[in-house]
Amino acid sequence: MANLQKIEANLDISLAFYDDIRNIINEGRYSAARSVDTYRVMTYWRIGERILVEEQRGKDRADYGTYLIRNLAKTIEPEYGSGFSIRQLERARQFYRMYPNTSTLRTQFNWYQYRQLIAIDDDYKREYYELETLHNGWTGRELERQINSSLFERLLLSNDKESVLAVARKQRIPEKPVEIIKDPMYLEFLGLKREAS
Repeated sequence: MANLQKIEANLDISLAFYDDIRNIINEGRYSAARSVDTYRVMTYWRIGERILVEEQRGKDRADYGTYLIRNLAKTIEPEYGSGFSIRQLERARQFYRMYPNTSTLRTQFNWYQYRQLIAIDDDYKREYYELETLHNGWTGRELERQINSSLFERLLLSNDKESVLAVARKQRIPEKPVEIIKDPMYLEFLGLKREAS
């Protein structure tokens, strides 16, 4: 009986040990992936900076038009892959235009999330989705889903832009229960549809 208890105790220790090792590996892999994401974002930011500032001298387009990006892609894409296609280089330029200061970049965001954000022309709308992604921990897919479901526009049906952004910035808390219940996010969660006012 004592031997059986020793074996069970050793099994418990072994299982805990294996679980600890698994956690260390998973944490390491997650951290490595986050590091890759961070470097990827910074690489595209620096490419965008180089294209816009150095080559274009701050103009919207280089004096020789789209040939700059087309020729750059033609040169580097075969060596570095499709992550440096014409479209990706255009995104990098757009990324730098929208986030010209690295201190405004969020280390929590990956390139997929930034691609979703830079596709939004409206500054208020982009800021809203950026803040909601940050506060709610949205993945790139969740952010894309919220954008495609027109969450911002649905919120504006019951609130003005400044109010919506104030809530997202955590500067304002909804004052009345009806504001919370009218919120499309709550309605969607509860499986309810917004009724016309």
